This record gives sequence, structure tokens and C-alpha cells, in this order.
Amino acid sequence: MRHLPSIAAMQCFEAAARHLSFTRAADELSLSQSAVSKQVAQLEAFLNRKLFRRVRRSLCLTPEGTIYIGEVRKILVQLEMSSQYIMSYNNHLDVLKIATLPTFGTRWLAPKLTTFLDRHPHISLNCCEKVETFDLDKEDIEIAFFYGHGSWPGLECHRLFDEEVIPVCSPTLRSCQTIDSPMELTNYRLLHLSTRPRGWHDWFASQSLSTEHCYQGNLFETFHMLIQATMAGAGIALLPRFLIENELARGQLFIPWTHSLFSASGYYLAYPERLGEVEKVRLFADYILSLNNNR
Repeated sequence: MRHLPSIAAMQCFEAAARHLSFTRAADELSLSQSAVSKQVAQLEAFLNRKLFRRVRRSLCLTPEGTIYIGEVRKILVQLEMSSQYIMSYNNHLDVLKIATLPTFGTRWLAPKLTTFLDRHPHISLNCCEKVETFDLDKEDIEIAFFYGHGSWPGLECHRLFDEEVIPVCSPTLRSCQTIDSPMELTNYRLLHLSTRPRGWHDWFASQSLSTEHCYQGNLFETFHMLIQATMAGAGIALLPRFLIENELARGQLFIPWTHSLFSASGYYLAYPERLGEVEKVRLFADYILSLNNNR
């Protein structure tokens, strides 16, 4: 049997920690002040740790309380999300769980989903973003989009398209248009995607060039952040052309040096081999792969 604190005690603790007041927590929860105080006391007894202390008649979290409140909030949020999911569950719908790279999902995948949803109203999509490598089975993911070499044990992988990477900057750095060599880009801040630390090194190397600046600069976790920073004039970034076609067309970004780099890696759709004949997986994969223009 699991030895767990009560949900009511955690709710009282969370409200009291947020307001730093048992009275205000009680008002929010429609309970008496004494009831909230009792629930928190029971939680402290369960944990054998003090969660609050009083300083000059004010309520403060203890160090243990500060640590615990973060965990409690995660639990309550997950419980609320799970409850809402069940409340909205429709057993006539097949839910397809999809994982995608953040910027790829926003800029490439999302605009293509309407047609699929219109064609297959019995399928509901549950999409999430993933930056790091993950296990589809452990994460309960049925379809994944990723960038790499197309090798993932236990998965059937389909290459969607290659990637052309180009250097871009904002109109505020328009003087870059007059540069005479790619090495002059190092006179500006080079911006980097944290998951691709070799980006600038490979771009310079493809022109038989090298520079100590290729690993130096500011790091961004996602292409979305990198694009926004570049448009704001933070520096020069290497970005996949297909992600920024609109910004290039609108003049929000421009190319200071026209050399582009085509990677051996590409963008893939993948799903566990055992799910290849599951209808919702097959329909979605067939739809994505049948698109006339994947770019």
C-alpha cells in the first residue's frame, strides 16, 4: 500500500504558500481557517518537516517548504490535466500522440494538420514538443518528427526532406550586405543553437575556412528563440531556409553571405515498427508522406 499525503492537505498547503496566509487560503478554498491550518499541520506531521514558520506575525515558508511547494504544484497541475482529459474523453475518437521538434512543429507541421483533421474527424491529435532524444514507448508517443540520420532502433523512419542552412541577420545589420568574405561575419556576434554546437564550424569548414570564433557566442535552445533574437538584431545565425522563408520574403531577415550548407542529416517521420498497421498511425503517416510539397 502506498503511503501518500492527502490531496486536500496538498491543496491547503499550496494555497497557503501562495497567499502566505491561512485565512486567505481558507477563503479561496471555502474552508475555515482552522480547517486549513489543521490540514497543513497533518501534512507537516506526515512529512516530519515544518513547512511554515511565523516571523513577526507573518507566515513564511521554511527551506523544506520552499522545496516541497514546487513538487506539490507539479502534482496538482498533472492531476488537473489528467482529470480534464478524462472529463473530455470521447470513446468514439482515436487519440494519436505526436511528438515534434518545437519550431518544426510550429512552422512546418501545424499548418498542415487542418486537412488531415477534416478528412479523419474520428482521430484526435495530442501534440507535444521534444528537444532532446526520448524513448517513444516510455513517453507513450506513437508518431515522432525528428532531425538526424534516420536510424532509431525499433522505429520505422521515413525521410521527409533535407536541410539547407544559411547565415541570416536582421535589417539592423544591413551593412553585412557589403562584406567581401565569409570571415567578415566573425566581426559580428555569432548566434548558436545549443543542440548543434558544430553549426558554424561546419559552415566555415565547407568553405575550407576555420576560425576560433565558430564555437563562441550566445546559445539558444530552440530555433524559434534563435529566429526571434536574430530578427531583433542580436547577431548572425545559421538557420534552415525552410523555417524562415516568410521572414526572408518580408525582408525581416536577409542573407549576408550566400553560401549554404546541406547537411547529411534530414527531417524524419518515425513510429514504432509494431504500430505500423494501426489505422490512426498509418493514416497520419500516409497523409504526411503523400504531401506534394513537404517544404
